[in-house]
Amino acid sequence: MTATGIVGEFLALKEETDADILAMQCGDFYEFFADDAELVAKELDLKVSQKSSHGSSYPMAGVPLNDLTPYLKALVERGYRVAVADQYETENGHAREITRVVTPGTLLETTDADAQYLAALVRDSDGFGLAFADITTGRFLVTDVDDVADAHAELYRFAPAEILPGPELRGDDEFLASLRDGTDASLSLHEAEAFAPGRARHRVREQFGDEALESVGIDSERAVRAAGAVLAYVDETGAGVLQSMTRLQAYHARDHLELDATTQRNLELTETMQGRRDGSLLDTLDHTVTSPGGRLLREWLTRPRRDPDELRRRQTCVSALASEALAREQVRDVLDGAYDLERLASRSASGSAGARELLSVRDTFAILPALVDAIEGSRLVDSPLRDVVERPDREAAAALHDELDDALAEEPPKTVTQGELFKRGYDDELDDLIERHESAKSWLDDLGPREKREHGIQHLQVDRNKTDGYYIQVGKSNTDRVPEHYREIKTLKNSKRYVTDELEEKERDILRLEEVRGDLEYELFQDLRERVAEQAELLQDVGRTLAEVDTLASLATHAAGNDWVRPELDEGDALTIEAGRHPVVEQTTDFVPNDLRLDQRRGFLIVTGPNMSGKSTYMRQAALITLLAQVGSFVPARSATVGVVDGIYTRVGALDELAQGRSTFMVEMQELSNILHSATEDSLVILDEVGRGTATYDGISIAWAATEYLHNEVRAKTLFATHYHELTSLADHLPRVANVHVAADERDGDVTFLRTVVDGPTDRSYGIHVADLAGVPKPVVDRATDVLGRLRDEKAIEAKGGDGGSGEPVQAVFDLGSGQFAGGSDTADVTETTGERSNGTAATTANGHAEPARAELDADTEAILEELRSTDVNETSPIELMAKVQQWKERLDE
Repeated sequence: MTATGIVGEFLALKEETDADILAMQCGDFYEFFADDAELVAKELDLKVSQKSSHGSSYPMAGVPLNDLTPYLKALVERGYRVAVADQYETENGHAREITRVVTPGTLLETTDADAQYLAALVRDSDGFGLAFADITTGRFLVTDVDDVADAHAELYRFAPAEILPGPELRGDDEFLASLRDGTDASLSLHEAEAFAPGRARHRVREQFGDEALESVGIDSERAVRAAGAVLAYVDETGAGVLQSMTRLQAYHARDHLELDATTQRNLELTETMQGRRDGSLLDTLDHTVTSPGGRLLREWLTRPRRDPDELRRRQTCVSALASEALAREQVRDVLDGAYDLERLASRSASGSAGARELLSVRDTFAILPALVDAIEGSRLVDSPLRDVVERPDREAAAALHDELDDALAEEPPKTVTQGELFKRGYDDELDDLIERHESAKSWLDDLGPREKREHGIQHLQVDRNKTDGYYIQVGKSNTDRVPEHYREIKTLKNSKRYVTDELEEKERDILRLEEVRGDLEYELFQDLRERVAEQAELLQDVGRTLAEVDTLASLATHAAGNDWVRPELDEGDALTIEAGRHPVVEQTTDFVPNDLRLDQRRGFLIVTGPNMSGKSTYMRQAALITLLAQVGSFVPARSATVGVVDGIYTRVGALDELAQGRSTFMVEMQELSNILHSATEDSLVILDEVGRGTATYDGISIAWAATEYLHNEVRAKTLFATHYHELTSLADHLPRVANVHVAADERDGDVTFLRTVVDGPTDRSYGIHVADLAGVPKPVVDRATDVLGRLRDEKAIEAKGGDGGSGEPVQAVFDLGSGQFAGGSDTADVTETTGERSNGTAATTANGHAEPARAELDADTEAILEELRSTDVNETSPIELMAKVQQWKERLDE
């Protein structure tokens, strides 16, 4: 049976939207009915009641009108799209309509200081177009990239809360799965028409101006399609923030350092490998005192620049702040009271800002002249910081500050519909209403003492509540003195309540004045808020200025407190670091600094040394010092010369991704493939073990071939840590390859890792020592030591085991020549035997029986060997070589 009344209205509105949940205003509550009520109750721990409609009963749950925001935020953060239907007055009573749909990417009511991006992604035959909008700040960026790896890198960098895939991507299940796996974003399917080229271009020009696309250099149709779709989605969800999107920003890969998603994770820029902020580079460097400053620092770390002039400008600012401690602290003290102007601009544009938010705008605008004074009153005036604070229109900011200061009361109420928002003198009509209202209230304030005097009633008071309105309350011991014109309205246990004709008339006057005053103040406030919204670009300009100074001061604070130095930027190939340190690790340990030298003649370092000795740290610190230099920061070193690179690529460890059908080795090879395809001669490559996830010979072959390819073809600056000591011989044959190793001191069987990197190779990894340190049982460590000694002496290895249940020990011999167990012996005592590595030589057992020599090779094996001999590794790409090795292995296994 069809529901009627409120439930029927709710269900009809729910049919109009594709949102997951509908919140419908019913008086002073937002109500949820039917399935939505049960879902919301489960998610938010609300109580469910029943609502009858047309003979049926429907689940019902609700939240108070003014408390919707935290519940809305909780639902959206769980990935739900929530439609909100607000109530309005009509001639026949009340009606309701859906006014907005709140989604993960369009949630304004966030308390998280991080940016909250909505992204759109479009693909065509030439690449991908991307648009990113942070509706909480009005920021809007677009770009296009050539391939899927770059698209994933940008999505990882911006970490959007919601992604709108274009029509051509919606049937690509594999790609959509990769988006879900590679980001925490919700995927929403917006109408395909919003992505149409003509419609999207019209949207962009309507929002940003007819010449906006040309002025910022956007000529990519796919980028325009993504931008138009984002604008349409923001408009149609009713977020109301389009007015705060005042500036279209295009960015290009050539402007920023290439950091793919793998590198961003491996270098732990914003979170550790365990997903925690604590212990990341961002956490280490973040001394900002404002939310926008923290957001900008994160952006700088994930989007380093390639423009040496911009980097030197930032460096000069950091240098000035680092060297002027008192001025720096004064700047930070001034900034400490700043509110988030970018978000206040969006809230003003959406109509959700209250009087207290507008006072926050006023107070933050007051910081700008104080900041200018702090800079101009110190040696900072001679730095580019002066130019930074001169960017906003200070006169316009001062005028808006004064208007807000003249208008708003110092302690306005939270709501904007009940009056008491404005100061006297702001509006003549309002002043008249306030005077009349206060006069009426003064009469009420004097009524109690006056009635006591006139009638001799001691226990009398005048009060008000929602049920009885204004009333006179008299204690029962004094009710015999109540005059005749008092009318009793309620009897309580110890008192009675009365009204008079005059009191009721004054009550009507006060209520009418309060209503008129509330309406007028709300109208005045809406006008004032609209004028603030019209100045959204000014708010954003001032906000970004304060954020930049805060970020620069944060970098300077860390540099001054940790003995960091200004790196010299070099437009050549040099990467020279003296006494470099890892910026995060040095915070928690007594760090051993190390030098590094890479240049045109020495561009590829093979790093060997013990496990746990610091090879990975050494290479990561090289990458992080390079990245920090291209942020504009100082770096942890005694001195550093950093050649500007176009990208940093890392392959550091690997985890199984079995749910996606990718083993550890497959992940490793895909990461290697991306590096070999993407890196250029202007890149920095960090490889921490390659080929360890497969058979030894396969792994060495891949590592060897990759080294040659990076050296000969890519020519990127490279650090390659490996336990394949065979690779160290490449330094004798490839001119740009050099060996370094992490030193260890071994005395009387004890090993000390010195953490010092020195030139030259090593042939020891001390893995057994690490196993001992890890608590591996002593019998295993002892046996491993014995086996290692036999291998080094080229002696056969005895495999100890049982004979299938008899309990008698049986030994077999591992023949190093054939790489196989050569057979067992009937006797328990087997003496040491030697196995030569040359082909055809037999291993000899203790009873004198010679094991058979290896058989002649069959035709298939000979054919594979001939193919191997004829393969030119210098002319074969690593991927092709890997495929050949796999084919040969499969043929040998048949």
